[in-house]
Amino acid sequence: MRIREINAMRGPNYWSVRRHKLIVMVLDLEEMEEKPSNKIDGFKERLEKMFPSMFAHRCSVGEPGGFFQRVEEGTWMGHIIEHIALEIQTLAGMDVGFGRTRGYGEKGVYNVVFAYMEESVGRFAAKVSVDICQALIDGKDYDLSDDIQRMRELREEERLGPSTGSIVEEAAARGIPWIRLNKYSLCQLGYGANQKRIQATVTSETSSIGVELACDKEDTKYLLEQAEVQTPRGDIIRRESSLEEACRYVGFPLVVKPVDGNHGRGITVNIKNYDDALIAFRSAKESSKSGAIIIEKYIVGDDYRLLVINNKLVAAAVRTPAHVIGDGKSTIQQLIDEVNKDPRRGYGHENVLTQITVNDLTLSIIKANGYTLNSVLEKDKRLLLKDTANLSTGGTAEDVTDIVHPANVFMAERISKIIDLDICGIDVMTTDISKPLEETGGAVLEVNAGPGFRMHLAPTSGLPRNVAAHVIDKLFPQGSTSRIPIIAVTGTNGKTTTTRLISHLAKMKGYKVGYTTSDGVYIQNRLLMKGDCTGPASAEFVLKDPTVNFAVLECARGGLLRAGLGFHKCDIGIVTNVAADHLGLKGIHTIEQLAKVKGVIPETVLPEGYAILNADDDLVYDMRKSVNCNVALFSMDENSPRIKAMQKLGGISAVYENGYITICRGEWKLRVIKAVNVPLTYGGRATFMIQNVLPAVIAAYVKGFSIDEIKIGLETFIPSPAQTPGRLNLFQFKDFQVLLDYAHNPAGMRALQKFIENIDATVKVGIIAGVGDRREEDTNEIGSIAADMFDEIIIRQDKHLRGRTEDELIGMLDAGIKKKDPNKKTTIIPNEKEAATFAIKNAIKGALIVICSDVIPDALDLVQKLKEEEANKLYEFSTDDIPNK
Repeated sequence: MRIREINAMRGPNYWSVRRHKLIVMVLDLEEMEEKPSNKIDGFKERLEKMFPSMFAHRCSVGEPGGFFQRVEEGTWMGHIIEHIALEIQTLAGMDVGFGRTRGYGEKGVYNVVFAYMEESVGRFAAKVSVDICQALIDGKDYDLSDDIQRMRELREEERLGPSTGSIVEEAAARGIPWIRLNKYSLCQLGYGANQKRIQATVTSETSSIGVELACDKEDTKYLLEQAEVQTPRGDIIRRESSLEEACRYVGFPLVVKPVDGNHGRGITVNIKNYDDALIAFRSAKESSKSGAIIIEKYIVGDDYRLLVINNKLVAAAVRTPAHVIGDGKSTIQQLIDEVNKDPRRGYGHENVLTQITVNDLTLSIIKANGYTLNSVLEKDKRLLLKDTANLSTGGTAEDVTDIVHPANVFMAERISKIIDLDICGIDVMTTDISKPLEETGGAVLEVNAGPGFRMHLAPTSGLPRNVAAHVIDKLFPQGSTSRIPIIAVTGTNGKTTTTRLISHLAKMKGYKVGYTTSDGVYIQNRLLMKGDCTGPASAEFVLKDPTVNFAVLECARGGLLRAGLGFHKCDIGIVTNVAADHLGLKGIHTIEQLAKVKGVIPETVLPEGYAILNADDDLVYDMRKSVNCNVALFSMDENSPRIKAMQKLGGISAVYENGYITICRGEWKLRVIKAVNVPLTYGGRATFMIQNVLPAVIAAYVKGFSIDEIKIGLETFIPSPAQTPGRLNLFQFKDFQVLLDYAHNPAGMRALQKFIENIDATVKVGIIAGVGDRREEDTNEIGSIAADMFDEIIIRQDKHLRGRTEDELIGMLDAGIKKKDPNKKTTIIPNEKEAATFAIKNAIKGALIVICSDVIPDALDLVQKLKEEEANKLYEFSTDDIPNK
């Protein structure tokens, strides 16, 4: 068995799964194809012994034990690997359940698809599941423990923390899209110009002054004292020589902590003598960046955390450090082990509570209390194991929100404004939070920027509080939006032109547009990324940009199959057409399968949005059956029964009728412009360009553009290397014309053929090439179409070999040409630059040279350079005729 490739799906994909992040593994079973599970002696028994919990897998049988029933009957190894990948993730604390295994279209090769929570874990599980299955086949032992632990570690390295995760989950629950911006906790909520950012529990609206104040305990203490907030008596020192005087001033017991500390680092509490104070001072120094140390009165009581969001108290918890309680029989180590057996405790942040780890601090605390790990703790004796109550070190928390005294609520909300924090955690020490601090002698110990939410989201006891909801309420108040308009365009041909035209219409309307195409990513018409940018990474690039308030995204099959989409939902999904192209790749072997891939785009449209579909294409028209949104149709035939049916339903359509680009709302016609007046259509001769205009016009109309705005946009969209690079770029040389076009598949070639039929020329010369990842019959067909289109053909082949040789592709094209016309004049010049240069240098008067190129920037540069050379020669010739004075 071998893995051909592993891809991670982050969004919707051709498996039509909307709620999962998926690993897609292409698995070549080789000789295992002939050995299903029931043909391997002892396989089922070994599998049951290794994974007894798999009995819960219902599989397609639909009942517990269904998977083992399938194994006994005989099933593909790919199917078994799918279930192993799911089970080992579940054993590592990531409960995932979705999986599918399907044929790839090649004998013995399968698509194995399964869900993941964290991508690195999913990829690891894919590889390990194959190794485990092979060991089971070979009858070898396999120890899972290291793999399970590694998956836990990978999850902790990659996952969002509980605070960030809760905010993201709340946003997602409200339909707010999000993007992770780095490998830590910086996340974007919303898209483009309407985005907000969070990093843990610091938001893009958090005051930087407030954060600086909270991080500087000296300034915080000073401001709170000035505001008459109860704080412990204290002093701030920097030198060890000042410690003794500070201890006398504050008085024992006291607390020592760094001014700029966090997460409890360098803090020592309940210090009762100078010697211990000296040790604590040196420890605090190690954790302090500034060197400033707080010497503060130790307040007796419980440790409370008050959480204030948007200047409102939303949660409160009493925290207890990690501890054990003696039973008079067990050692301290045994008591710790027993506490860690609590199923709520896990590795890192995977569970509600964290396991208690024994480190140097723990050992020093145990020693200071006169014990060792092997000491038997007296019955009912409570021994603290940490000096802070953080949950991340094994502490516990109890929700007390409902009993906080109104005076303490008022105090907490006032402090949030004094320190100027939109989200802040206030640490209070008191014997009873249900009474005012003045009565209990309690005090505010510190104010935290970016406080953890874990203790409030899932307290050890008490009511969980959805504190993340208050963050989202603040970032996106009622009436605001997190989204920007997103128009996604797919299809076999016409995607780029349609994308560029819609982007132009939106720009003319006043939007700041970001768009992706097969030649690059543009932000406000500035090319920021070059190359084929039709995948999810390019879409995210646009949606991350805070200057963009309108996105138009070209979505090609490759990105969809490899990694899904770079967005969750779109406002408009356009499918221009579906034709045979790149079949035989990524398990897509038929045009029907290709249509299923393209159909993902309309399926992701928001319910109130529009799927704009080509009514003249049967496969595209059928996509209306699987969408959950409004449907609009376009057609080159106003009398199409499909258009008539849509009109009777009162729907929106666009047609080409009586020479007009026309929008129909029901049976009412709104004529936009005559096609001959749309520069993109070359006076109406380029009918396939009219077909590209129709969905763009609908998209603009349903987004609220007026007819006049659409008309002006169409009139000002001039086909040129700048506006439509590589799409019918016509260059007028002195005695001949050069047409550059991206036609790269049979459907595109036929559309181009119809256009050049309307161009008069003494001779029509075509420069064509094949692409290595197409089927042989498709490449043959391109040759045959070219034989119909051109009087002379030049075959070039220096790019996109993709697994084939240059000679193979040239041979396929030549075979297609010869099949159509054995006497067609054909020249082979493999290098594109040399081929184009040869054709232009040898062009006769009145010729039309058509360059079909799939590397547009290079071809454009070459043609423009040759045109400039001709212009310079003409200029030199004309100046030679001017007599000298």
